[in-house]
Amino acid sequence: MAEAYIVDAVRTAGGKRGGKLAGWHPVDMAASVLDALVERTGVDGGAVEDVIMGCVMQGGQQAVQVGRNAVLASNHLGERTPAVTIDRQCGSSQQSIQFAAQAVMSGTQDVVIAAGVESMTRVPMGSTVAFHAKEGLGTYKSPGLEAKYPGVQWSQFMGAEMMVKKHGFAKEDLDRFALASHQKAKAATEAGRFDREIVALEIETPEGTELHRVDEGIRFDATLEGIAGVKLLQEGGAITAASASQICDGASAVLIVSEAALKAHNLTPLARIHNLTVTAGDPVIMLEEPLFATDKALKRAGLRIEDIDLYEVNEAFAPVPLAWLKHTGADPERLNVHGGAIALGHPLGASGTKLMATLLNALKARGGRYGLQTMCEGGGVANVTIVERL
Repeated sequence: MAEAYIVDAVRTAGGKRGGKLAGWHPVDMAASVLDALVERTGVDGGAVEDVIMGCVMQGGQQAVQVGRNAVLASNHLGERTPAVTIDRQCGSSQQSIQFAAQAVMSGTQDVVIAAGVESMTRVPMGSTVAFHAKEGLGTYKSPGLEAKYPGVQWSQFMGAEMMVKKHGFAKEDLDRFALASHQKAKAATEAGRFDREIVALEIETPEGTELHRVDEGIRFDATLEGIAGVKLLQEGGAITAASASQICDGASAVLIVSEAALKAHNLTPLARIHNLTVTAGDPVIMLEEPLFATDKALKRAGLRIEDIDLYEVNEAFAPVPLAWLKHTGADPERLNVHGGAIALGHPLGASGTKLMATLLNALKARGGRYGLQTMCEGGGVANVTIVERL
């Protein structure tokens, strides 16, 4: 089977809800990372055979095929470049990577962009469901689904609280993990670790025009006392807004090509795709599947967890990466070394390609070989992608 290579990966700096990226339409935000990827790699825009765009809330400004609209709004991709928009919940753009890699590995295509976008300011989480309920158009939970899962609340938050109890975590464990996320993100920012992966976007401020280059959610002065003092989201629970991922606006993109394309376009790869895995399990606890997906991915790749130099496990809620560490026996010092979604934000459909940009740059900075990325996804699904830095 042919190999698939990652040439480059870029992302915007995260914007808080109603924050610095609130003025950006998601189509134009996505178009900006597509253009930046083409400019940085020097690949001919006309050679891009498909754009696979992850997006979760496909309504409002993200409706009517946001991936295709981003291509049409770009300066380097044109009307003859196809695009598709996909939804695998939080793993949408990680699945974009996997679909793009599969297209290249099958020999079907040679140059594909995997990308993602989410403006959680302009298209709030749950807004598409709320609209249909308001209009009396029913709910996604069909009679057949209700019959199989009677009375079940489909809630990622509830799944996270279930994980806290199942894996025996205390609230202090979650708070300490949250603090570490901010501390690592602060250190990475101050050391310039994100500089290469971030596409600066022009924004308007009361003082004038500036470039948005720094993730807005990082609390540079975070303390354990401050995090511990945040109100519980549920009486008797353990999770607070401080130990959950931040609502975020952002976009990201990854260029994936074949060996033939490397030669034809004089491209230098950052990494080779080593393994693609997706699994599904319990849709109620929902967020636990990365544990078991990682087991399968490592077995299929012929690797042990000790062989992986760095891991990116999405910090949807603190108990997810904590449970992953406990289950796999992985080294905590290799996990989310530049911080995670608790500090940097989780722009839903953009998070998969966003994490890949961070993982690849961290591998390069540390001289690592193998990187593993995984995240929990609504409905009890999880993707795992293993890359080998070149």
